[in-house]
Amino acid sequence: MASTTSLDVLPTGCRIFTSIPDVFFLPEFVFGGLVWILVASTRVFFPNPLGWVMFVSVFCFIGTTLWFFIFICGANQGGFWPALDAGFHFVASVFYLSAAVDLAYITILLGNSSTISSEFLKIYRLDIAAVVMSYVATLLYFLHAIFSAIRWKKS
Repeated sequence: MASTTSLDVLPTGCRIFTSIPDVFFLPEFVFGGLVWILVASTRVFFPNPLGWVMFVSVFCFIGTTLWFFIFICGANQGGFWPALDAGFHFVASVFYLSAAVDLAYITILLGNSSTISSEFLKIYRLDIAAVVMSYVATLLYFLHAIFSAIRWKKS
């Protein structure tokens, strides 16, 4: 992957598809969207923090979409954008980590219940998939934050 070598600190247009950390945008879309879809398709059995997980997945999906379009349009050329890029992705990684831990805890509680039916098993498997996807999304946002902080430090 090539990094930006021009006078611009942040890439614009199609260059975001060839620069680190901006290459993480598309996987963040995919895995964040999968978390959103998987959590939305489950059923809430008892009071649990799935509302927080939904908030995090929707917030990060919309935030990443806006950030992506800002980069594509080239509106990211200024002195504060590298710091804002690192800050957004750090906040997103912390949010996703908290949501992933909450979701894993609820899934463990669900797995320890004595109810076994085909509907319950389907929801349990959806929750397991959502936990895995949320940890992958956490990793992607964290890597994006680290590489964005390195780029910010160099600017």
